[in-house]
Amino acid sequence: MLLARIADVSDQVAATSARSRKIAVLADLFSATPPAEAPLVIAYLAGRLPQGRIGVGWSTLKEPVPAAGHATLTIADTDAAFTALAQVAGPGSQGERQRLVHGLMAAATAPEQRFLLRLLTGEVRQGALDAIALEGVARAAHAPAADVRRAVMLDGSLPRVATALLAEGPAALERYRLRVGTPVQPMLAHTAKGVADALAALGPCAVEEKLDGIRVQVHRSGEDVRIYTRSLDEITDRLPEVREAARAIAGDALVLDGEVIALDGEGRPVPFQETASRVGSRVDVAAAAAARPVSPVFFDVLAADGAVLLDLPGRDRHAELARLVPEPMRVRRTVVTDPADPGQRAAAEAFFADTLARGHEGVLVKALDAPYSAGRRGRSWLKVKPVHTVDLVVLAAEWGHGRRTGLLSNLHLGARAADGTFVMLGKTFKGLTDTMLRWQTDRLRELAVDDDGTTVRVRPELVVEIAYDGLQRSSRYPAGITLRFARVLRHRPDKPAAQADTVDRILAGPQSPVV
Repeated sequence: MLLARIADVSDQVAATSARSRKIAVLADLFSATPPAEAPLVIAYLAGRLPQGRIGVGWSTLKEPVPAAGHATLTIADTDAAFTALAQVAGPGSQGERQRLVHGLMAAATAPEQRFLLRLLTGEVRQGALDAIALEGVARAAHAPAADVRRAVMLDGSLPRVATALLAEGPAALERYRLRVGTPVQPMLAHTAKGVADALAALGPCAVEEKLDGIRVQVHRSGEDVRIYTRSLDEITDRLPEVREAARAIAGDALVLDGEVIALDGEGRPVPFQETASRVGSRVDVAAAAAARPVSPVFFDVLAADGAVLLDLPGRDRHAELARLVPEPMRVRRTVVTDPADPGQRAAAEAFFADTLARGHEGVLVKALDAPYSAGRRGRSWLKVKPVHTVDLVVLAAEWGHGRRTGLLSNLHLGARAADGTFVMLGKTFKGLTDTMLRWQTDRLRELAVDDDGTTVRVRPELVVEIAYDGLQRSSRYPAGITLRFARVLRHRPDKPAAQADTVDRILAGPQSPVV
């Protein structure tokens, strides 16, 4: 397939905000896509390079290259060029990258060059993310979208499912089953304004502590234990104490969902950054585990003793969890059977207050009759936090002054718009510790696409959790609002930009009135 087709579809999808139109355009594209090339098409439309970082920034791309007169560049040619760029290293690498980029651009037409520039600088923002691409693949293959979605949930990879589905048709979906050792995309939660709102929305439910830890999925078959992150990366070797704890659990063929958390000497959770640092450590793991041990706390079970439990209601899955996992390794919870009962509502509010007093960040309210919808941010799990917080994407950062000289400090923050672009809502340098400043400077340098000496523009990939006191009207920003007293709570390297909050969610969410 020619790259020109991908560039054209990208422009068409960017030109419409209608989800149905996006899906129709993508379905036409996938109908003409050779199955083996589906992973590349999906990756490019989502703005991803399968090779990861290839060392190409604005300094390599700033020199204009005459465009080709007609389209001959295929996506296979493009992929080969990116692979060659990713392999460049050592003396003379800058010149070699320049030569390879020049050759790629010279083979591209003007529309293809524009698309390649967006792709290489992280600027592909037409809203053709995985959820829309999934619908397009389903329509192209004449398969129910719900069945395709479940296959992707269980396999963990839309590109793999799309390749099989486009090659074999709907019958390919029969092979996708939950298997111990293969991570499942985790179920996610929406936000509720408060406990009372969550109870009213869900009916009979459980109110659970929301721990400020790292989400993990633990698979165990016999003595073999595998531990995966929310993004399905395996981290088994980094968490020896969690591996041993999992081996002590009753039953077999287990898939458990939970968090790992580190506690201080008084049994209170340490700051998230410390837990994230421990989980991210790959060097001298034994010493790291001794210095900062973490504990698993489980809140769901997806499989046990050969049975797949995904479709069971939440109350039945928790009963199975309680049978298998000892209480110290289960999340604290209280059950509300009748949200209309004043006594039960008061007990739920008291549980929320006690959770905060214990140092945790809030509660998750979960419908008792809901199945485990892996990979979807459904309405049957609602999170409640005591402060206004949002997950935003860093669009740029400014070099600091004084004691912050040499560090990237003032962050330009963006929320997702309906069309897949990011809308700037304000700036903040507040809340950043010295450790956070050093870490974010290193990370943002990796993401940099331009530096004018004052401001570094970056690929929109780093998510930060921001606390704020309310919204304020502002003509300085495209959405007409800005965050009042915004401060950084933590970096979220575990969370992709596609899961950052939207402008619409922020406008509709729990906050002070706009002033």
